[in-house]
Amino acid sequence: MIRDRIQAGHLLTARLKHLTFENGVVLAIPRGGVPVAAVVAGELNLPLDLLMSKKIGHPLNAEFAIGSVTVKDVILDESTADFPRSYVDAEIRKIRDSLSKRYASLTNGKTPLTLHGRDVVIIDDGLATGNTMLACVKSVRRQHPHSVTVAVPVASPFALEKISATADRFICLETPALFRAVGECYEDFSEISDESVRELMTASQSHLKNA
Repeated sequence: MIRDRIQAGHLLTARLKHLTFENGVVLAIPRGGVPVAAVVAGELNLPLDLLMSKKIGHPLNAEFAIGSVTVKDVILDESTADFPRSYVDAEIRKIRDSLSKRYASLTNGKTPLTLHGRDVVIIDDGLATGNTMLACVKSVRRQHPHSVTVAVPVASPFALEKISATADRFICLETPALFRAVGECYEDFSEISDESVRELMTASQSHLKNA
C-alpha cells in the first residue's frame, strides 16, 4: 500500500535515479500523475511537462474509443475506416481545441517541450487498463525521442503486459494480482485540483531556473 502520490514519487525516483537520461524530460498525465511526476522531475532535476490525451468516442457509444488525440498528434484505430471521415475530422478538431485550451490553462500558457532526440519519462499515478498510457506512448514515439520510459506506482497485470511491450523501459512499484482499481492501492487518493496542477507546474519551472 502506497501512502500518497508524494511518497509514490519518491519511490519511483529511487528506481529511476540510477538510469541515464540524455537531455531528459518528465511528462505527467493530468491530473493524478502530476504530483508523482513533480517529485520525480524535481529530484532528478529534469524539466516537467504535461501530456494531454483524450479518446475519440464511437459515434453510437461515446465511451468506446476509436482513437485518441493529443495536443500534437492523432492516433486512429483501424475501425475509424468504417465511419464517415467528416465525423472523425470534426472530433479531432474539437478535442484538439479542448486539449490545447486545457494545456494552456494548466501550464499558464507555456509552449509544449520538444521531445525529438530526448529520453522521455512518462508518469501517471497508476494504470488500470493501460489504454490511455498506450496512446500516450504511441504519440510520444511519433516525435522521435531517443527513448521512452514509463514509470508508475501501480498497474494491473494486464496493463503491465501491454505497456512493457511498447515502452523501452517500464518501471512499476506494485502489480497486485487481484487488481480492482488504482485508488485501492493508495491510503490517500484524494482528487487533484486544476489549481494544484498549476502550482506544481509553476514550482517545477522555478526549481529548474534556480538549479
